[in-house]
Amino acid sequence: MCIFAHYARVCVNDIAMDIELFHDILKIDSTSGKEAALADFLQERLLTSSCRVERFDVGDGTSNLLFSWGEPDIVFCSHLDTVPPYIPPVFDGTAVHGRGSCDAKGQIFAMYEACKVLESKGYDGFGLLLLAGEETGSFGAKAFREQYSGAEWVIVGEPTDNHMASASKGTKSFEVTFEGKAFHSGYPQYGLSAVEMFNDFMNALRSIVFPKDEILGDTTWNVGKLLSDNPQNILSDRLSCRVYFRTTFETDEMVCNVMKNIAGEDARLRFGRRRVQDGSDIVAKEVAQWQKSMTVKAFGGDSPTKYEILDGFPAKPVAFGSDAPQLTNFRRKILCGPGSILVAHRPEEHILLDDIRTAIDNYVKIFEKIRIL
Repeated sequence: MCIFAHYARVCVNDIAMDIELFHDILKIDSTSGKEAALADFLQERLLTSSCRVERFDVGDGTSNLLFSWGEPDIVFCSHLDTVPPYIPPVFDGTAVHGRGSCDAKGQIFAMYEACKVLESKGYDGFGLLLLAGEETGSFGAKAFREQYSGAEWVIVGEPTDNHMASASKGTKSFEVTFEGKAFHSGYPQYGLSAVEMFNDFMNALRSIVFPKDEILGDTTWNVGKLLSDNPQNILSDRLSCRVYFRTTFETDEMVCNVMKNIAGEDARLRFGRRRVQDGSDIVAKEVAQWQKSMTVKAFGGDSPTKYEILDGFPAKPVAFGSDAPQLTNFRRKILCGPGSILVAHRPEEHILLDDIRTAIDNYVKIFEKIRIL
């Protein structure tokens, strides 16, 4: 017998929390690009006698779902997709483990259970929005804002430890490429290594001290998709990578200026000074060879965002992104949900059953509080 069946229903707020449903949701692999099977399942499984469902094509083979109880002016929202790899669910009696348990199928489950509580209390005017493609660029949210006129409130579910997010960091992504000159590694003086130029770039980037934001703290960055396809005995003639920044209110524009002014023969950013003021500091030093051999392509991202905070709920800023900034068809936004971001995207991803209980109660209270504002 499946261990989930032993804990099939747990009473929360006089409504039985359907743990088997959570298990069924987690059993479906919905890594980004594969959301269709989960959308098909939920479109049928989550329908109640009091709600209707609409399906919106994103345009890439995935879909968004909107469940509506009456005409929604308050919408709960989370995302269908997860990061890879798929990890099957395991329940140990106090926590649910597996891919998506914390980010963000736990939020889907808690929000749906909250919707059932609201339905049982005779409320209407609320909805549950499930979006595709959050982990790969919020493509579902971007499509939905063009397809739906929106509503007054959206409550976006992400792992915030059941705190309301006061603000979230922005994101900025850049593709960086270095063009070198391939040569025998025994005679490096006749070539130009793209790997060495990348190393110089890393040292320069580490030397920049971005100002600390009083709300969101430090600006951080990470390098991924690093590619240099050269044999070990030949200098690299090309290296490409992605540089991904988590920006603050202080540095969102500054990061763009830094990356704009860092590359090319006419690069304006020199590295004779350590503290950046506006991203265009000029110091009387020659542009380095790695700057001349470097190109930068900007891919944009989200801006840092402030959210609504309601009295009686704990609040804190968060350093991660979500669909919330893209949902411009909603006027007021709350970002909160069960689980810890510190275990999201990790092999040990999990969520505590007590956190889900708390989230269900919170979502009901948030709805009821908004109704009387």
